[in-house]
Amino acid sequence: MNRFDRITALLIQLQAKRVVKGPELAQRYGVSLRTIYRDLRTLEEAGVPLCGEAGVGYTLAEGYRLPPVMFSREEATALLTAEKLAAQLTDAHTAQLNQTAMDKLRAVLRRADRDYLEELGSRIRVFGGTRRPALRAPAAGTQQPLLDAIARQRVVRLEYRAGHQGTPSRRDVEPIGVYFGQHWHAVAFCRLRQEFRDFRLDRIVGLQVLDEAFAPRPDTLQSYWAELAKERQTQVAVVRFGPQVLGQVHENKHYYGWKQEQAPDEAGWVEMTLVPGCLKHFSRWLLLFAGQVQVQAPAELQAQVRELAQAAHDFFCVPVESY
Repeated sequence: MNRFDRITALLIQLQAKRVVKGPELAQRYGVSLRTIYRDLRTLEEAGVPLCGEAGVGYTLAEGYRLPPVMFSREEATALLTAEKLAAQLTDAHTAQLNQTAMDKLRAVLRRADRDYLEELGSRIRVFGGTRRPALRAPAAGTQQPLLDAIARQRVVRLEYRAGHQGTPSRRDVEPIGVYFGQHWHAVAFCRLRQEFRDFRLDRIVGLQVLDEAFAPRPDTLQSYWAELAKERQTQVAVVRFGPQVLGQVHENKHYYGWKQEQAPDEAGWVEMTLVPGCLKHFSRWLLLFAGQVQVQAPAELQAQVRELAQAAHDFFCVPVESY
């Protein structure tokens, strides 16, 4: 990246974030900290009102606005892809907001780039809804209020239907984050259970953001998953997964105490280290990937998977006349 592009990128960072830090910028753009400080001085000399504080970082003066930033064709294409994903993998309200934002983006593009996106838009498809029965989008009006509550640290009252139970229960929760695996999930401190819980957004049938603020927590999604791993047994499992199932494995590996994984080998297989809570349940999950899974350790897990596979063979492969 040349100096002009880097200074332009610094302007974007200053407008996008409340505070930017010199060391983080140096790492992001692959230059020295001294170079970043020199670039920031160049911005100040050009009339950009920067406020800096030692040990904190730099920010733009309150009320200062930069002129509109032009998007490159590659950036606009990436956002177009995100729009397609949002239309299928979020609730209706979030999808509508995303579409409105994309309309504003198109408005500032050059005509050639607008025509480019219009042509490309019909060639990007994301299947959801009835085409993927396993994927259920959150109910309308769920995702955005929940994200706002996370940002403003507001208590959320849920009407939540756990599992296949018919009657939802009321939960007041303190949300700390959301993530997407096979479904959208929220992690929150449940005041009813007095512990952190994982809530699937498609099982939320009612949501109200309360005026009550909760005290800031140091907890993050990563610390929540790390705590889950601590609660499980200490026996470590080493398993190799084939390339055909890696997508599904990545969606669910945190439920089984994922710790680390190696880079794919030449055939695309990935070795993972996990600390599952129950070898019996873990072995049943592994059986889903028959032909694309190899248990390296422990021997007890190898034996359990082998027994389950043998039981499945004995049940499904008996002669028809013996039924």
